[in-house]
Amino acid sequence: MAWLVNALLIAAVAALAIVWQFRVDSDRRWWVLPGILAFVALREPDLLGADHPTASAAILAADLLVGLAVGAGWAWTTRIRGETDGAVWSKSTKASVAVWTAGTGLRAGLLACGAMVGVHQGSSALILALAATLLVRSGILAWRVQPLNRTPGPASALTYGDGVPLSPWKEPV
Repeated sequence: MAWLVNALLIAAVAALAIVWQFRVDSDRRWWVLPGILAFVALREPDLLGADHPTASAAILAADLLVGLAVGAGWAWTTRIRGETDGAVWSKSTKASVAVWTAGTGLRAGLLACGAMVGVHQGSSALILALAATLLVRSGILAWRVQPLNRTPGPASALTYGDGVPLSPWKEPV
């Protein structure tokens, strides 16, 4: 039954991450969702495999590093746009998709390596890596939008968070 709860949690968090990726929140709440995910993952007893604890810890550490790298890559390849009303929006790019694809491939490779040596990574390892990804992405985006929050009026709608001039988004027809 715990696997069903974890699967539903992963699906719900993935849906929230997709929905929340559009609105950037630069206040202090950006770490709450990753914190909850990390808490849920760390409370699980099967985070490290009992048969091969050292190999399991190494694979988990590598998975966390991949999660951190994917979060950073996702944040730096995301476009951000400030509106005149103070709202800040983000939009993933093709490079963001490439970062996610590469991260998914690396994670699949880590799982395959673990399976070859007899290490079974449970869903709690995936949740912890997802928490690391979302924590880094949210932190970097919160840092990137600070200049937009300080720029008053219409000028904030004309730049990305790093000061690069903004070209209008092309909406699908």
